[in-house]
Amino acid sequence: MVDVICDTSFLIQIATKRIKNINNLETEIGPIQFIVPNVVIMELNKLSNNVKKHKIAIQALLFAKTLKLIQMTGQEKDLVDNIIFSNIKCNGGITATLDVKLKKRIKKIGGSIMSLSNDKIIIE
Repeated sequence: MVDVICDTSFLIQIATKRIKNINNLETEIGPIQFIVPNVVIMELNKLSNNVKKHKIAIQALLFAKTLKLIQMTGQEKDLVDNIIFSNIKCNGGITATLDVKLKKRIKKIGGSIMSLSNDKIIIE
């Protein structure tokens, strides 16, 4: 089984939108397990205090409870993207993100990206 580390943007999308091929992923790319870093949960908790983002943050937090949680360490001042990048750089793996800058950084070190296009999950 392949672990796929979800960042905040990806988690919000799969929690709040209908993803057309999510049920067929195992057939298409093999068994996967979505993983949620503790720093993503912390970021979602902060977003839940924002009036405009409260609803989607809560939906993502509820969805995240159905996924495996992992601990990632970093300095509190570090951005979540930097912590995820450091983890991928050290340990490898697939990152699920919609963040263009994070995608470029991970591809540059030879990492794999899972993203969304036209409400479908794609591998880059």
